[in-house]
Amino acid sequence: MYGMLGAFGVGLSFIALLMLSQVAKNSENFDQLANSILWVNVLCLLVLMILLIGNLSKLYRDYRSHVPGSKLKARMVGMFVGLAIIPLLIVFYFSMQFINRGIDTWFNVEVEAGLDDALTLSRNALAMQMRDHLAATEQIAERLRLTDQKQFIYEIGSLRQEIGASELTLFGRNGRMIATNSNQTAGIAPKGLSDELLLQVRQNRPYVSLDPLSDGSYEIRTAVPLIGGRNLDAIGTIRSRFLVSQRIGRMVNSIDSSYTDYKKIVYLRAPLKRTFSLTLTVVLMISLLASIYGAFVLSRRLVSPIQNLVEGTRAVAKGDFDTQLPIPTGDEIGFLVNSFNEMTKGLSLARQQASMSQNLVEAERANLEIILANLSTGVISLESNLKIRTVNKAAGAILNVDFNGRTGELLSDMATGNSVLQELYDVVKRQLDKGVTIWHDQIVVHAVKGRRVLTCACTNLSSEAGEEVGFVVVFDDITLQLQSQRDAAWGEVARRLAHEIKNPLTPIQLSAERLRKKYLDTMSTEDGEILDRSTHIIVEQVAAMRDMVNAFSDYARAPDMDISSFSIEDLINEVIDLYKEQAKTINIQFNIETPIDDFDADPGRIRQMMHNLIRNSIEAIDTRQNGFIKIDIKQVNVKQREMIQITVEDNGGGFKEESLGQIFDPYVTSKPKGTGLGLAIVKKLVEEHMGSIEAKNTKNQGALISILLPPNEQIREAIISNLQNHQDNGRDSR
Repeated sequence: MYGMLGAFGVGLSFIALLMLSQVAKNSENFDQLANSILWVNVLCLLVLMILLIGNLSKLYRDYRSHVPGSKLKARMVGMFVGLAIIPLLIVFYFSMQFINRGIDTWFNVEVEAGLDDALTLSRNALAMQMRDHLAATEQIAERLRLTDQKQFIYEIGSLRQEIGASELTLFGRNGRMIATNSNQTAGIAPKGLSDELLLQVRQNRPYVSLDPLSDGSYEIRTAVPLIGGRNLDAIGTIRSRFLVSQRIGRMVNSIDSSYTDYKKIVYLRAPLKRTFSLTLTVVLMISLLASIYGAFVLSRRLVSPIQNLVEGTRAVAKGDFDTQLPIPTGDEIGFLVNSFNEMTKGLSLARQQASMSQNLVEAERANLEIILANLSTGVISLESNLKIRTVNKAAGAILNVDFNGRTGELLSDMATGNSVLQELYDVVKRQLDKGVTIWHDQIVVHAVKGRRVLTCACTNLSSEAGEEVGFVVVFDDITLQLQSQRDAAWGEVARRLAHEIKNPLTPIQLSAERLRKKYLDTMSTEDGEILDRSTHIIVEQVAAMRDMVNAFSDYARAPDMDISSFSIEDLINEVIDLYKEQAKTINIQFNIETPIDDFDADPGRIRQMMHNLIRNSIEAIDTRQNGFIKIDIKQVNVKQREMIQITVEDNGGGFKEESLGQIFDPYVTSKPKGTGLGLAIVKKLVEEHMGSIEAKNTKNQGALISILLPPNEQIREAIISNLQNHQDNGRDSR
């Protein structure tokens, strides 16, 4: 809209200039064009006012809204307006003075008197010529009165030349031409007498006039009556025509025109001054408003690149490095904009390179995280002040600590309240205090579930400059590995003992029984009692050794399993029924949440497992009052797998805290009686079914054994596959 108004205002100004140029060429057009020029200027003034008000309001809104560049634009507009107003006002003042005083000088009294004198002089000169020519015509009339009428034709030519007339014509009484003579081309008849001339001549008065010609010159016409006869009556009219010289004619015209123009200007003096003053004022206002509008345009053009730079810098501050600004000109601002564009190109390229580098780093970090996440070995990276930098999942699983969201905390703070992590921290801190940053050790920690053995290694991290920036602690839980090694060793021992000991037992027992049978009756009473007691002890000890050897055989037995589907509830009830008569003082409780009729396992091994657990609980309770054994079975979800949980709880005094982590090792027992192979055999039976077993003390000073068994062959095979993959990953990571 402002663009259309600006174009319209420029068009009006151009029209006003054209009209003023026409007035300058011909001042006579001023009266006709003055009002038009004034109205065109007023309309142009209104257009400029609208444009100016619009720009001022926009500048005010931008200034109030703190638009970038608005303050600079306001200062530049004020500066341009100040520079424009002062010269315009000075020119306007002196122009008004010049117009008023200049117009007044046009009407000088001496000029007006000179013009009056020149006009009077020209008129007197013409009047003198008119009198002379009239007198010459009267002389011709007098000479013709004395001449015979027949000689008029012959005399008129010489008379014309004598008086210097351009034409001499004789008319009769009735106005008919009688004779004529002229210096013009032959064949051109002179015009007749005018009514005014005839009327004056008939009144017997001479006629003289000054007539203008078509070529701008003047002609003096004279006419007198021709008197003839003795009675002095008018017999005709003599008319003569005299040409005024061209020089005099031009002078007369010039004087007359100047005098007329002067009088016209004198008449228009006051309106002219008012019109000039008003026109000059309007032109001043137009110039002033145009300069102000031009100041807005120039300031906008000057500030626009700066505003673009401000917006560009804001975009760069927000991270948009692809911003490119249009280059306005080839000056310093254009150089600045070009430098900005070059800077953004460089930043964009640097960001792309940084993004590529970051993507590579992130890819490497993701690969490293994947590797660390899949490692079965725990990895903890620490800063030089032992703040946690990174931790993998295996570390949290091994140490039973939730490291999520704990990055940046001190390892000592996290170790507080966690015995396993505290013992690991103590070992790491002790080595670092010695100045040893690269070491490898095997440590024993004590968890809630028992004693655990960790193999631990530490190394330092160095920057590219060789400065020490932190440490990496790598550890692995080798408790199961050591347990497997011990189990294998005990199994080998058990097989050898069973083979070496079981064979001599029968001959020893038979020999003792034969000695008793053969010599008991032949001995005295005292010697017989000794023999009976000795052989009885031998037979009992052989039976005890046979039981021990059978236990060794069970422990060392190869996992040749006979899997079938059965009801675990019925099987456990059968085992409990065997001990109800034997342990009448012990309350054996059995609870199952949901009947499990299709349990896939080796029923012989499950029966042996329950025998050992119930027998161990009975032996642990011994003679305690209010002894009880609780057996619970329920289905649980462990790591998104359905499992069967069997718990056996008693109040027989529990396990020793120091041996809780080794309770499933052979020959480790807290009972006064027993071989220490019962729980070891139970653990072996559970592991043969791909299950897990845990032991802990209860709050009522009892023991609790918790067993997890897969309910079917599919879950058992999935567990086997998962263990194989885990072992393969562990070997690959090593």
